[in-house]
Amino acid sequence: MATWFLGKIRFTKEIDAGKFQTVTEAYLLDAVSFTDAEARLYDLLGDNAPDFRVTSLSPMKVQEVFHVEGPELKWFKVKILITTFDEKAKKEKKSSASFLINADSIKQAYDRVEDALGRVEDYEITDVSLTPILEVVPYDVDNQKMDQLRPLSEAVAAFENDSNPTSKDSPEQPFERVEPAAE
Repeated sequence: MATWFLGKIRFTKEIDAGKFQTVTEAYLLDAVSFTDAEARLYDLLGDNAPDFRVTSLSPMKVQEVFHVEGPELKWFKVKILITTFDEKAKKEKKSSASFLINADSIKQAYDRVEDALGRVEDYEITDVSLTPILEVVPYDVDNQKMDQLRPLSEAVAAFENDSNPTSKDSPEQPFERVEPAAE
């Protein structure tokens, strides 16, 4: 399950010739920690918004993010109430969940969530609200860095089979494998 962080930045931008305005923007990032979220925010915006600062970073409880391809730039938070039947207690149990979806309007967001979840009777959409989020950044493993990694067994084998042996005068080995003692 993804851990989503809502990051807000503040910077000054020129709106008219000689007029400046302080702007706050919000971004949703999938990250493993606060530090990772902040670093990803700086990587994302470093070149586009010079002289910005991160004003807040907080976890956001979102069960799922639905991204529909298209020109829609607005992000809506949709809350639903899920009804399940507890067999042991013989009672209905209600729990809530939040989803994020891009759409042009509240109605379009409502319809898209309904399409994604299906039209069954076990949930009810209770709230649809516009968020200040400008962009959602899912976690993406940097493939360039992953290409440089290799399994530990390959690295050890390459080290052991190194074609640069120590000089014959030196009795010491460059690497000695120590086996664990049997208990």
